[in-house]
Amino acid sequence: MPKHSRRYSGVAATVDADRPYNPQEAIDLLKESSATKFDETMEIHLRTNADTRHADQMVRGVTVLPHGLGKQVRVVVFANGEAADIARQAGADFVGDDDLIERVEGGWVDFEVGLAVPEIMPRIGRLGRVLGRRGLMPNPRTGTMVQARDLPRTIQEAKAGRLEFRTDRTSIIHSQFGKCSFETETLMENLAVLMDSIVRSRPEAVKGAFLRTAYMTTSMGPSVSIDLGALQGLKPPE
Repeated sequence: MPKHSRRYSGVAATVDADRPYNPQEAIDLLKESSATKFDETMEIHLRTNADTRHADQMVRGVTVLPHGLGKQVRVVVFANGEAADIARQAGADFVGDDDLIERVEGGWVDFEVGLAVPEIMPRIGRLGRVLGRRGLMPNPRTGTMVQARDLPRTIQEAKAGRLEFRTDRTSIIHSQFGKCSFETETLMENLAVLMDSIVRSRPEAVKGAFLRTAYMTTSMGPSVSIDLGALQGLKPPE
């Protein structure tokens, strides 16, 4: 068994492992018990009933959190010509075609969101081995292959709190939804929007209950079991 620090053990002792918490209780508990020297990220981990061996049961989607993630989001756009000019004017941090492709192929991945216009997609296919496992590869299914006219809106969304989620090979969705420094109400609104998007992304092929378990944690904190009924009952702000 791995040994935990005294700080972690002290925080874990405040968590009742025998009962699920409602989301607001869990957020308050984790915020109060955070004792690191940096602003920890709030995370939600959902075990789904999807069988990811079947392509029609993969859960994947995108949402825009109303209050963002509390961190700088650097956006890369693979584009040339007029599309590249539009991306630069819209605030993209890095824009290019062959030069940028070579840079990424060499191992550079110092960004959080990757976008591409359709004309460039065939040329960046070889970047899948670098970007795919990091979730940074532009993909039409997640709205990161973008027409030039839509670049300003997509770049703005990315910087404002655009978040991609997906099941891993063990059928779990791991996602963040803000920082410990956020107000509880702010975190609850972000979480409600995220959960609404995830539930709406349920594939028709998944039978029975969609979610099996849910746990909330922070970057360096213990896990807190979350009541599924309360979690799925959250309503996004109007």
